Amino acid sequence: MGGAVLKDNLLPIGKMASLNGLSINTLRLYDEKGLLKPRYTDPDTGYRYYSIDQNARLDIIVYMKELGMSLSQIRESLEKEDISLIEELLSQKNEQIHRQIRELKAQHDAVERAILSIERYRKSPATGTLSLEYIDRRYMVGIPCSVNFYSGDIHSYEHLLRELRLQLERAGLSHIHSYNTGTSIARKDFEENRFLAKEIFIFTSRPGQEGMLVSRVVESGMYACVYLDNYDDEMRYAQMLRVSCRQNRYQIAGDYLCEVMTGFHVFDSDPRSMFLRLQVPVTFQGSR
Repeated sequence: MGGAVLKDNLLPIGKMASLNGLSINTLRLYDEKGLLKPRYTDPDTGYRYYSIDQNARLDIIVYMKELGMSLSQIRESLEKEDISLIEELLSQKNEQIHRQIRELKAQHDAVERAILSIERYRKSPATGTLSLEYIDRRYMVGIPCSVNFYSGDIHSYEHLLRELRLQLERAGLSHIHSYNTGTSIARKDFEENRFLAKEIFIFTSRPGQEGMLVSRVVESGMYACVYLDNYDDEMRYAQMLRVSCRQNRYQIAGDYLCEVMTGFHVFDSDPRSMFLRLQVPVTFQGSR
């Protein structure tokens, strides 16, 4: 008799779930996890009944869950009734969210750079075309070349690329960030027709990476460029670029860069397929 009277003043589980926009299974889960016990459970049927004033606790459970806290974290904080514990858990969650935002932003930037590289590849001039282009400021993150791959073959380059990617991973940058790669030759060596590899790097949207990586700004400006689609032809086309600068009286103003605009390796029988933009910053006689 007492149980019947008690049930008359309570909400059955279905009604409690409906009032709060939850499923019955969710309320059962909260009960099993010790988050929200029903006011009364029928001993014969096992059916659960709730009091309307339990909505306050249910609200805080839903709120903390929407903030990204796990059910175990919510139970712990509610059991201890310690507001400082809740603050600590939320601070940890806040840092986790910021880390995820940073990672997603980096991934988004990398995807956009890949799309831009493919678009530039589709719209680029034919192999061997010389051009004068304005290129916006860029950032380079890389490592000094431990070997001069110009005196070897593509295998030397592949080993250096692997070394770079390992360093990038240690700095917290995943494989996707090493899509837009490049190499450099010091200005003096390029001017004197010496092919001595200086750095291997990636172009990135942000400077200041940690670890053993070299980070520097590539300033915006005018660049003498030539395009090609074969890795083995780089030195020949780089010499063509250097000669063109002299013939046009361009003054070389910085290091030579070889940028891999796209790099797809689809078939095992083929070498790494690349489309390259060779470039060197230039100024002009009488320019200010």
